[in-house]
Amino acid sequence: MAETTIVNNKKAVFEYHIETKYEAGLVLTGTEIKSVRASQANLADSFCVFMNEELWVKGMHISEYKEASYNNHAAKRDRKLLLRQPELRKLASKMKEKGYTLIPVRLYINEKGLAKLEIALARGKKLFDKREDLKKKDDTLEMSRIKKDYNKYDS
Repeated sequence: MAETTIVNNKKAVFEYHIETKYEAGLVLTGTEIKSVRASQANLADSFCVFMNEELWVKGMHISEYKEASYNNHAAKRDRKLLLRQPELRKLASKMKEKGYTLIPVRLYINEKGLAKLEIALARGKKLFDKREDLKKKDDTLEMSRIKKDYNKYDS
């Protein structure tokens, strides 16, 4: 069974400078994992926080499972993340520094069939950094168009 990406947080790369990434397990209920496998999840506006020396993800939306009965899960509940203790201590110390935040980048199902959340330690970008990224993206798009047109007439 291959690794399957369920959701990517595209805004994260645009909004933040990503420094390091970590793979965290998720504590999910039965209906939540079924919804995740059906690609019914969204990482927009989600973030990670420390509560009682544990790492939690807030704002992650996992839709309710359609075939579930009355004991379905809440769509935007807080979910606990599972990391090793040294990683948690390291992240907690970095979070105390000014400008750092933890953001979810990718939700996926690994080879063993377990749901994993890739989180990133990141710093927020300034407005001029975002403009620079957009300019680079436009330049590479324009260069690929020119190269494509050149190859078309070269033949």
